[in-house]
Amino acid sequence: MKKIVAFALAMLMVAGMAFASGAQEGAGSITLMQNKPEIDAMLQEYGAQWSEDTGIGITIKSVGGSSGTTLGQQLRADYAAGEMPDIFIIAGIEDYREWEGVILDLSDEEWVDDTSVAFTVDGRVYGFPVAVEGWGMAYNSDILERAGVDPADLTNLEAYREAFATIDGMKDELGLDSVVSMAASADMGWVTAHHNFNSLLANGLPYGDLSVVNDLKAGNVDQDRLSQYADWVELLFDYADPAILTTGNYDAQVGAFATQKAAFLHQGNWVDPNMESAGATFPMAFAPHGSLERDTNGIFVSAPSFYVINSESDNIEAAKQFLRDMVYTQAGQNFMVNEAGMIPAFGNIDMNPAGQLSRSVQQWAAEGNVYSWDQYQFSGEFRDQVLAPIYNRFATGQIDKQEFIDLMTQAFVDNAE
Repeated sequence: MKKIVAFALAMLMVAGMAFASGAQEGAGSITLMQNKPEIDAMLQEYGAQWSEDTGIGITIKSVGGSSGTTLGQQLRADYAAGEMPDIFIIAGIEDYREWEGVILDLSDEEWVDDTSVAFTVDGRVYGFPVAVEGWGMAYNSDILERAGVDPADLTNLEAYREAFATIDGMKDELGLDSVVSMAASADMGWVTAHHNFNSLLANGLPYGDLSVVNDLKAGNVDQDRLSQYADWVELLFDYADPAILTTGNYDAQVGAFATQKAAFLHQGNWVDPNMESAGATFPMAFAPHGSLERDTNGIFVSAPSFYVINSESDNIEAAKQFLRDMVYTQAGQNFMVNEAGMIPAFGNIDMNPAGQLSRSVQQWAAEGNVYSWDQYQFSGEFRDQVLAPIYNRFATGQIDKQEFIDLMTQAFVDNAE
């Protein structure tokens, strides 16, 4: 917690700026694979400029979102084909364990001293934090004000029940299709079984507290906490647009909020570029998830993913330079903050993102009101293949809430370590 808060405050302070070394003519070409399609255009443009400035070729591949292919699936296919990228993304310890045989130790890189959220194992640094991200329930301030709902009160289940019911009764007046834009289709398991799942794991707990995670991994399920969480999931599903909930992709889900057809959005600050491209200028911010009956006054904040370097690459030095240049050159910093709209994970960068949701994340973090990201304590296979279908069946009405609780419980029991 102290590191997250200290980092958030450091981001707001003016710091010195260093610059990376010059071009490396003839240094070869590198390939980068990442999982944020929403920043693909910006990253492609930056990569082209970086290549021109350094003389090093770069190919950028973006996987995920609505593509139907996960980053893990693509990496496994590329590895089998002998085409592993030079730089790729891991989300946490489970990904690291899968790829640790080809992940380079980056402990001696200069940027390590400028971040408190690098990915480490046994005191060694292996991952370059792509950004700091966060999510709660994004809300349209104007709509809530017109409905007489104070977002500061949205800290528990009952408050959300009342707010959703009030707004639902005013949908025509407010021009809404639904209260909340939520997706739980077969291709959107990363919304349910990753981000929403984390409410069960971390909401209301001290930052880094793995007590719920450890219990669930041992097959010990707190039925009261799970029952309250199921109430939260049901509430979101009940007040969502059925079409978006059951068949909608990322663009449909985010678009409903951007066009003011939904008062709330279950996504994170990574949608800022989508808001900008849609011309969504209405005031917006984050409220906590209301997955418990008691108050939980915080949102989920962490480094979402990390660039790692393939230790078997023929272009390790070029790959290292690409990462360094994002931190220490004006072009790299401008890409991260102004073009991609990301919250930088490095204290030497004094730029702040323009996106409203990113600024909301910064505010929550600066105040110390944050909960950790614990979903990556579980394997991607467990989240995507075991849990995600349970959410989808609940959303589509194939099972009821009690069956959702029973299936979730059985999933933890069956996969106990």
